[in-house]
Amino acid sequence: MQETPSQSLADDLLRRLDDLISDAERKTKPLEVDPYRSQLFELFVIADASGLMADGSTPDLSPDGVSRALAQRWGLAAAATSSHLTQSKLSPEHLSKMRLLWSFLRMWMEWQYAWSRWSEFRGEAAKQHQSVPSEVSQ
Repeated sequence: MQETPSQSLADDLLRRLDDLISDAERKTKPLEVDPYRSQLFELFVIADASGLMADGSTPDLSPDGVSRALAQRWGLAAAATSSHLTQSKLSPEHLSKMRLLWSFLRMWMEWQYAWSRWSEFRGEAAKQHQSVPSEVSQ
């Protein structure tokens, strides 16, 4: 079966997300500061603009979709299941990846929320600006 352009793009974005997050982990740098934050945001913009974050999109790079994909790549689902079944702690490696995933997902979800409300905010800002007396707005 031939890969679709959407799937190819999603695979590339997931690979790039994985690379960035892994680089931050290796260098023990937080994702929330540059250069990681801005590079992650650029990937978010590409994912959103390509429709990969829309409800029901296939492939799915919404927060849920990207979480599942990265967790699968990193073996987190299997590690969590094993940890639960054996009543043992997650390995330090898996715990580190889990923390990075949570940190990344918090930003991805916040950006998605803000992005989806942008036009609503811009409309309100324009209305407020129009209602300001001309001597105040000058």
